[in-house]
Amino acid sequence: MSTFSIAEPSDEPTPMLPPRIFLRRILKAITFLILFLVLLYPLYTHYHPPPPIPSPSPSPPSPEPPEPPSLLEPPANSPVNPPVNPPIIPDPSPPNPINPDPIPEPQPQPQPYPDTHITDLPIHDPSIIYSANTKTYFAYGSGPHIPIHTAPALSGPWTKAGTVLDGDSILPKGDVKAPWAPTTIHHNGLYYCFYATSNSGCRNSAIGVATSSTPGPGEWTDHGPLAVSGTGITMYPFDRSNAIDVSVIVDPRPHPNPNPNSNLQPGGLTKDPKPPAKKAYLSFGSFWTGIWQVPLHDDLLSLAINPDTRTEDVRHIASEPSAIHPPGKKANGVCGDPTGMHPIEGPFVSFRDGWFYLWFSWGRCCHFDPEKLPRAGLEYSIRVGRSRSPRGPFLDKMGRDLVNGGGEIVYGSNGDVYAPGGQGVLALEEGDVLYYHYLRKSIGYEFHDARLGYSPLVYVDGWPVAQ
Repeated sequence: MSTFSIAEPSDEPTPMLPPRIFLRRILKAITFLILFLVLLYPLYTHYHPPPPIPSPSPSPPSPEPPEPPSLLEPPANSPVNPPVNPPIIPDPSPPNPINPDPIPEPQPQPQPYPDTHITDLPIHDPSIIYSANTKTYFAYGSGPHIPIHTAPALSGPWTKAGTVLDGDSILPKGDVKAPWAPTTIHHNGLYYCFYATSNSGCRNSAIGVATSSTPGPGEWTDHGPLAVSGTGITMYPFDRSNAIDVSVIVDPRPHPNPNPNSNLQPGGLTKDPKPPAKKAYLSFGSFWTGIWQVPLHDDLLSLAINPDTRTEDVRHIASEPSAIHPPGKKANGVCGDPTGMHPIEGPFVSFRDGWFYLWFSWGRCCHFDPEKLPRAGLEYSIRVGRSRSPRGPFLDKMGRDLVNGGGEIVYGSNGDVYAPGGQGVLALEEGDVLYYHYLRKSIGYEFHDARLGYSPLVYVDGWPVAQ
């Protein structure tokens, strides 16, 4: 007989799923999740576009690298040399290192300068006087034996009349065949032509004077040296300066008689008074320590420097403290300035309405390579300062002393005019006229390309403005 039995539950635990099956399930879940996200992303970006990416602000352009410093030797009639002794007037500003890319101070006037009044006279460093008796203009310039030109008007036509010197100068230094930068004045019935001799880039220089009863050629007497600078010179300030670029101012103001009782005769009667001689001052200098001034004796033929009062007699009236260009490779202290080039020269003192104006040329004067012109503003420009005394101190419009690098720019390069300088001021009945040499860009940049130019002056608040 068959029997049936009911199985009893077992007490042993049920075994877990194998690990391989568990992992397979996890991978399937992840796969479905990724597939879901991939399908969901296009819908999300369609209804939620991303914000635009802001464009970066433009950065300022990088400045161009500065031009390398000028390595040119000092130009002609720009000799330089370091001081033998410390300067009498110390510079309160900290020492300036050589600046290979300087920004000349002060900045030119914002408005363009007017074009020059053109002439047909080739000349360098002109000096011009006007003879009312003959109604003739006389021009004296650098060159063999100091050439003289004449014209019925400043505009010309100019004609060569002759020379100041019949032969070589009797000065002891420099190029005696071709003197530099003369200044001619008329005083007490005589014409005085002050001039200098030197060599390019050196301060072995001398200042001389010739006199004549007429402004034209034929009757000039060369009186020899007034001053000498360079090797072997120990007299202050010529031991530290460059004796070229000379000009002379005779103080035009009336001088009171220092001893009024000298005119009394017995009985208290007075005789005709003899007015005291007006004081005359010689200004000079080029590069190096700048521009100096010394007094002259009444005959204008010798310096009036008293050894006991020399620091009072000698005045330092303008300089360029900064070395605008590095020194030449062969600078040795007499030919070349080891401290660098300090381009200030060509002083001229004029007088108008109670003010004495010290004019000078700043920058490079000549010997330009048209393919390698200096940075704009480093070529010649004409600058000025003023003072109530012919002895200074001379200040510019901003109150800066010219000894500390001040100077108001009156005329500079513009249009076809390049590097005007070597200036003077002619006082005429109709007003003052600023004259100078300059280069015309359309003609050329060679030394012999320089021409005479001029600009009438007006005075605004006592400051000259070229017209």
